[in-house]
Amino acid sequence: MNDATRGTAGSGLSIAVITAGVSDPSSTRLLADRIAQKSVDALRASGTSATVSVIDLAPMAVEIAQSIVSGVPHAKVQAAIERLAAADAIIASTPVYKAAISGLFKSFVDLIDNDLLVAKPVIVAATGGTARHAMVVDDHLRPLFAFLRAIPLPTSLYAAPEDWGSPELGRRITRAANELTMLVRSGAPQQIADDNWTGYQHQFAGNATRADRSVDDVDFSTDLMRLATGGTSAAK
Repeated sequence: MNDATRGTAGSGLSIAVITAGVSDPSSTRLLADRIAQKSVDALRASGTSATVSVIDLAPMAVEIAQSIVSGVPHAKVQAAIERLAAADAIIASTPVYKAAISGLFKSFVDLIDNDLLVAKPVIVAATGGTARHAMVVDDHLRPLFAFLRAIPLPTSLYAAPEDWGSPELGRRITRAANELTMLVRSGAPQQIADDNWTGYQHQFAGNATRADRSVDDVDFSTDLMRLATGGTSAAK
């Protein structure tokens, strides 16, 4: 699957793939591509077209680091964040180093608002050099996306070197793709976000486009804002 957006006929659903592999070729990217292709196939079989957009973090490593230091997302990073915000579902694939997810992956996630991924279905996946790291997917990625109020799907995916030729990996990928298909076709994620949006805490001037706020949205009549702007409290 190419980096360019790939779609099927019709408007369909959009799937954003985040991959943090740094080698060439990358097993992390290969796993993400297999999951994405199987998801597109499952959606097509159910009568739904899909578009896949790949966000490859390695080429943006310097911009991600600069964004972390400055506190302001670089234009390339902001564009990636906006692609995530527009997606109906996400596939997240990261390498595992020393029993933890990639620092590059975590740094990118640290740059997005907590409400950017509300109710978005996520297939969590990872690759590593040994089966000993298999639990990192559920111990690290699953709670990370749960904190972001996304919906990590029941089947997590992990591939060690010996797994690539195993039929079991293919079966798990198929199962995760089917779970994604059933969830997005149900319409439940969108309904959850719509019905509960005002109940979530949103970051002022953040990068969750649905929670856009400007200075025009600030209520300067409150006691706190009057004091902050040099005035006095209305309280006697």
